[in-house]
Amino acid sequence: MTDGMLLREAMSDPLLKRYQAICLDEAHERTLATDVLMGLLMEIIPKRPDLKVLIMSATLDAEKFQKYFNGAPLLKVPGRTHPVEIFYTSAPERNYVEAAVRTALHIHQCEAPGDILIFLTGEAEIEQTCRELREAAESFPETSGELVVYPLYSSLPPAAQKLIFSAAPKAKVAGGVPGRKIVVSTNIAETSLTIDGIVYVVDPGFSKQKIFNPRARVESLLVSPISRASAKQRAGRAGRTQPGKCFRLYTEASFNNDLQQTTYPEILRSKMESVVLTLKKLGIDDLVHFDFLDPPAPETLMRALELLNYHGALDDEGEMTDIGYKMAEMPLDPQLAKLMLVAPDYNCSDEILSIVACLSVPSIFMRPKEQAKAADEAKAQFANSESDHITLLNAYNAYLQTNRDRNWCWDNFLNERSLVQADSVRKQLVGIMTKLDLPLRSNDRKSAVYNTAVKQALTASNFMQVAYLLRNGSYLTVKDNQSVMLHPSTDVEGKPQWVLYEEFVLTNKNYIRTCTATNVEWLVATAPHYFDLSNFPAGETRDELELAYRRMANRK
Repeated sequence: MTDGMLLREAMSDPLLKRYQAICLDEAHERTLATDVLMGLLMEIIPKRPDLKVLIMSATLDAEKFQKYFNGAPLLKVPGRTHPVEIFYTSAPERNYVEAAVRTALHIHQCEAPGDILIFLTGEAEIEQTCRELREAAESFPETSGELVVYPLYSSLPPAAQKLIFSAAPKAKVAGGVPGRKIVVSTNIAETSLTIDGIVYVVDPGFSKQKIFNPRARVESLLVSPISRASAKQRAGRAGRTQPGKCFRLYTEASFNNDLQQTTYPEILRSKMESVVLTLKKLGIDDLVHFDFLDPPAPETLMRALELLNYHGALDDEGEMTDIGYKMAEMPLDPQLAKLMLVAPDYNCSDEILSIVACLSVPSIFMRPKEQAKAADEAKAQFANSESDHITLLNAYNAYLQTNRDRNWCWDNFLNERSLVQADSVRKQLVGIMTKLDLPLRSNDRKSAVYNTAVKQALTASNFMQVAYLLRNGSYLTVKDNQSVMLHPSTDVEGKPQWVLYEEFVLTNKNYIRTCTATNVEWLVATAPHYFDLSNFPAGETRDELELAYRRMANRK
């Protein structure tokens, strides 16, 4: 099972009495759930002397883990990989994408048969590299063998992802040079899957990491150097089926001196709301002294406690409330869990379930670069000019009306795999709603309140993620005072005065993504404890809130 599933099971069985042995594999990946599980096991082991625990990994900082588990014995199992020859550059590369293309073409022209795996950081780089390699391959003489190039990244349609497993092209004539396959991938190919036939690995030494800044409450995807453990893992991909070669596009001195030993664990660079809620449900109240392998920053924990308190999951003493227990039952972000809890009050739990299901899976909209205009036109038929959330709902409802037709998805640039996943998530959420005695209600789709009810429910759960339009035309997030812009992918038109958003992403600019226009009076009515004027600095936002409070008082 996944680490997340075992963690959820621990909520109902804190001593994990159903199990006599637990094996945590791929421990070096240090996911959030793995780290929490290890802390939990440290609490369980003294109470369960019969329990056997095995921590497994290919590239583990063994001493650190041994020390953490009170000097547990270490077993080394020799691997069956073939030898891999490693090459470094003599000087640092100015542009690692150009260097990767150059290296791959050099391998194709000069090295023995065998497929090539190039590691890059994201979709834009991968698509650019694939284009350049294909263009270069057209100018090669026929004697050099055919070259096929496949990209691999998470938002790629499933059919295109499967192409990486196809065999390299054969020689065009008998006795001729066999063709070669190049896979250009994100670090998904580092540990998650093995591609047969890979003999050469090109490693520029970078990957994208999600990093959470608790001060500004911003999650950003940053390109950062990989660790030495990751570099070894990448090199190992070349020696799975036969001896291979790894071309590292950085110097040996850089590898030894500049790269850190292991990747920063997720717990040091993630939001902690879900973790805090899980630990509270497990009966662990002293979060500061909980035995984490790497304790998270106190500020991240404070932010998590603050959010959970504003959402009513924890009271002012930090104890769990009834709302908190219900939110912990849902395998969702606390804000999405709160959204499901408030939805029946607005008679739109049926619609909210579909929206939450679509937000819990990879994007349901596809936008291939070469067909961007057609994809935008297809998305426009579902678009709602006031809410990206309702756009998702419209697309999901249209998918159901076509009886989940695969060809219809393809024609309308919808990711069928994500929609099937959303369907499955929705069924699970319906089960949880039933278990918690939350009614499934829906407004008439033709009624005037249909969209308004959805927007009000979203406001009641996303009131901490709101931005206000200043006179200069830019948006300012409430309380955190970050200057932001609506993401180019949004369908929200006409720059509404107040918008709520699902995520704040930092790329080359500050963007808010998946937005919905909201109303200042809804905000102060649903969350007066958050929009308390005594906590607000002077400015345009405060002036608007004061006016809203006055208008409401006059009506009373």
